[in-house]
Amino acid sequence: MTIQAKIKKNTYFDSVSLMSLSTRANLIEDVKQAMIGMGTDMNKEVIRNVGMGSSEIDEAGTGDLMITIETDNPDAVDTIFEEIDLLFTTKVKKPQKGETIYKSINQAATEIEAANIAVISVNGAFAAREAQAALDKDLNVMLFSDNVSVEEELALKQNAHEKGLLVMGPDCGTAIINNIGLCFANKVRKGTIGIVAASGTGAQEMSVRIHEFGYGISQLIGTGGRDLSEAIGGIMMLDGLAALENDDNTKVIVLVSKPPAKSVEVKVLEAVKKSKKPVVVYFLGGDEETITKAGGYYAKRSKEAAIKAVVLAGAKEEELDTHPLNIPLVEEVRAKLSDEQKYIRGLFCGGTLCDEAMFAAMEKLNNVYSNIHPNPEFKLVDNNKSQAHTFIDFGSDEFTSGKPHPMIDPSTRIDRFLKEAADPEVAVIAMDFVLGYGSHEDPVGVMLPAIEEAKKQAKEAGRHLEILGYVLGTELDVQNIEEQTQKLVNAGVTISSSSQNTGLLAREFVLKGDSK
Repeated sequence: MTIQAKIKKNTYFDSVSLMSLSTRANLIEDVKQAMIGMGTDMNKEVIRNVGMGSSEIDEAGTGDLMITIETDNPDAVDTIFEEIDLLFTTKVKKPQKGETIYKSINQAATEIEAANIAVISVNGAFAAREAQAALDKDLNVMLFSDNVSVEEELALKQNAHEKGLLVMGPDCGTAIINNIGLCFANKVRKGTIGIVAASGTGAQEMSVRIHEFGYGISQLIGTGGRDLSEAIGGIMMLDGLAALENDDNTKVIVLVSKPPAKSVEVKVLEAVKKSKKPVVVYFLGGDEETITKAGGYYAKRSKEAAIKAVVLAGAKEEELDTHPLNIPLVEEVRAKLSDEQKYIRGLFCGGTLCDEAMFAAMEKLNNVYSNIHPNPEFKLVDNNKSQAHTFIDFGSDEFTSGKPHPMIDPSTRIDRFLKEAADPEVAVIAMDFVLGYGSHEDPVGVMLPAIEEAKKQAKEAGRHLEILGYVLGTELDVQNIEEQTQKLVNAGVTISSSSQNTGLLAREFVLKGDSK
């Protein structure tokens, strides 16, 4: 095995461009792994954590571009770097007639007087500066960039609040504003249900389930994952709720978040209590009594929240196809598993999808571990090694810094999938496949060879490997959801109809005495 690094001094690329370049670099012949990123401390740490550190990496500055490769063919190193260099020098397609490329937010805002929002995706070291430039031009901000400090986030959101503007982010992956999806979003119909979400795939799941039940979205406002922390105080969640409260097209509001800080939850629920519109509150692990006392409509799970939202919007629950849990399927899968097969391994691209499955498992299983577990006692010691029931969010910062997000490049979880599939104690592997704007054009196709190989090896070893797949998307998404689902079915994968059912099915498959 050969590891080589190359540093390009004072060479800046934004994070979206680097995601695309990294994806293409990993497809080059003889490349086992390639990582391309700016020389930030976090990117250096990620490179070291995967065993690709070097003195060159240590010396790189924040304005330097780092390219690190791993290959089993040392003779191919020079050729690999040459091909990567070509990726950077390939001419960008010229803009179509009528399109204009601007060099700065100031220039764009000055020349496009109707502009009211800026989507920012640059290296975290520069993101706060660009976001402030947008606010100075009275633009709302969607801040896709991560690695923005808490202090910078707080200052930006306080400034935006004073100006009556929104700062969605940092690390905000999803929004739908006036029926236009921003960053990662699914194509859903326009309607009367508004969403404020502190999670990207949680927001996507909510919008997709509401669409499935025949209703639509007025606005979907993302907040960024830290918004409901004590340090930030829920500024964006509160401002988003207020914006939907004043939006004539919004009749029902849904709030989505991982467990908020208690002090922030109190403030949010005070706002819910004052709201003149019905508010469904889906806080993972939230307390029903506390939410109900505040006048909110409590939802324990994502599909349950979507059902409550559409019923409040006018649907008749008895007429909805809610896809109840398939109990005969559970019994069938249990019968196929040996006594040795005990554990769930969840390999997720979406953080909230991972969280929902993990919380479902935690209700009945006492040995659930994760890289995003809320209890430090159950955080993985080593993210590369599973413990008992393990749920991995491959979109978490420790996996994505300097590498493409798994929704852009799902191949990042292939090695881990094959490792888990070979473990004789594994009963079920649960995976999500996220469709929509910004996501890979064929997420199932990327994983398919590995799935088929794992199924084959398990069969040869005389055991059943249960693979549970969930395709998050709608019939309007550019990726064909029917084709994606059918590929999984043809490979022997069990299909779940929602994020909620994914967690419940995975849990029930392994319940053979290993419960609280």
